[in-house]
Amino acid sequence: MSRVLSAVAWPYANGPRHIGHVAGFGVPSDVFSRYMRMAGHDVLMVSGTDEHGTPILIAADEAGVSPQELADRNHRIIAEDLAALGVSYDLYTRTTTRNHHAVVQELFLGVYENGYFVEKTTYGAISPSTGRTLPDRYIEGTCPICGYDGARGDQCDNCGNQLDPADLKNPVSRINGETPEFVETQHFFLDLPALADALGEWLDEREATGLWRPNVIRFSQNILKEIRPRAMTRDIDWGIAVPLDGWRENPTKKLYVWFDAVIGYLSASIEWARRSGDPEAWRQWWNDPEALSYYFMGKDNITFHSQIWPAELLAYAGKGEKGGSPREYGVLNLPTEVVSSEFLTMEGRKFSSSKKVVIYVRDLLSRYQPDAFRYFVAAAGPENQDADFTWAEFVRRTNDELVAGWGNLVNRTATMIAKNFGEIPPAGDLTPEDEAVLAVAEGAFATVGELIGRHRQKQAIGEAMRAVGEVNKYVSDTEPWKLKGEDQRERLGTVLHVVAQCVADLNLVLAPFLPFSANLVDAALGGAGDVAPMPRIEEAEDLDGGAGYPIITGDYAAVPRWERRPIVVGAPVAKPTPIFTKLDPSVVEEELARLTGE
Repeated sequence: MSRVLSAVAWPYANGPRHIGHVAGFGVPSDVFSRYMRMAGHDVLMVSGTDEHGTPILIAADEAGVSPQELADRNHRIIAEDLAALGVSYDLYTRTTTRNHHAVVQELFLGVYENGYFVEKTTYGAISPSTGRTLPDRYIEGTCPICGYDGARGDQCDNCGNQLDPADLKNPVSRINGETPEFVETQHFFLDLPALADALGEWLDEREATGLWRPNVIRFSQNILKEIRPRAMTRDIDWGIAVPLDGWRENPTKKLYVWFDAVIGYLSASIEWARRSGDPEAWRQWWNDPEALSYYFMGKDNITFHSQIWPAELLAYAGKGEKGGSPREYGVLNLPTEVVSSEFLTMEGRKFSSSKKVVIYVRDLLSRYQPDAFRYFVAAAGPENQDADFTWAEFVRRTNDELVAGWGNLVNRTATMIAKNFGEIPPAGDLTPEDEAVLAVAEGAFATVGELIGRHRQKQAIGEAMRAVGEVNKYVSDTEPWKLKGEDQRERLGTVLHVVAQCVADLNLVLAPFLPFSANLVDAALGGAGDVAPMPRIEEAEDLDGGAGYPIITGDYAAVPRWERRPIVVGAPVAKPTPIFTKLDPSVVEEELARLTGE
């Protein structure tokens, strides 16, 4: 048994999240966390809404509200959507809490006292029309290193190099297309070159495990080659104050949103511990070198999790060239693995809220079952290459695989048992055929579990559905509906017992992917319907006197073990209702029309 931190990317509060976002971080992290709990590990799954930075100011201006009002509104929407998707957070919080501010400032002071912050005069980009600072990511131009047209002011996605906005050729604002002005300003820079050797050793160590996805480790090592100091403060009035005299009082100097957002994994763990009644409990996941930590995100955030966050952790611990020692939080664990997904496109186009190429999570869940979407992401999502969401493929996979495969097996099993016995029948003597199919179902625990543990979820659900196919074939081969005579009743009971046991096994195997239906399947076979505990929204008080806010939490301690549970003979089984909703082919045209507004 290990302690496992599931550190899930923080959705940004400038608007509701679309299905491309949750395909990258939400579903994969939940499948993994649910499986690891069932496998007996002590999982702490944390995240929250990322609420600072200039894009929030821009969105708030457009909406005619204050940044805090916008953050409040969107935090609630995002939390409700993630809970509706079944994402089983131990704590989903936010970055505007007083707890988070205090933890971020403690990390800053540790890095500062160890000498890894360098104060420099630099150039900041200003919008000529508004006088407001433009964030690096809101400036685009030509990369001075590789010539890529469309590089951002913080990095070039083509060559992976870190950039400053002033480096770009022909820079323009993404907000209104104007050419930014560059003015002198003072900022603290994280001295990444002084941490480069320590970062390189850590990445080499990670590569040696062979666990990281090749594209993630290569990208991470590549950005070390051009490493240089990176600004960790901003000219902005919305964010976390710099905890130093002469800076603290300045309303227009705040910490960079990406300095503060990644610290959220730690601050959320600390908040969870404080809410649990044991304020030091978080240390079991952060100070114990045997604990494991997995960070889930889309590929555009690799830099911040394989360079910036590890650099902050190393600097706080004093493990770079300048030495130093940690403050009150001690030596904090570096990520075991950065689990990055590729991008999900939609009908062959990049998601874009402004261009109406978007399906928001809430919109999708208002019309379709959450498990239908979760199944699509697991089976066809952007695990290790970009993937395309099309309505035709969503309907096909739902109907041909989920409904016709798994749903059909569950439905006909429960129907035959209800009709012939009304309860789970006992098994008589088993034939080699019976034993073979039972072995297939039980064997799925090892096969599927090993794949989920290595973040091969697409392969894992493929193996689970292959086993579903084998059990369906067993039903077709044994033809229990033909076993009608009294002299065949024992054999009928045996066949249906065997099928019910296989369905119960595969239901647990599929539970991390399909938690909502897992509970329905369990109930259909006479169980309590609680094999996949669900998250809940709670209205929480700010622990340090700020305004209250909704959190996601849950009690997941009672999950069943990742192994066969013998079915209970005599458990009542009634005629079932279909677990999954078959989609009419007209859905495709309806949704495409909705998308285009026609």
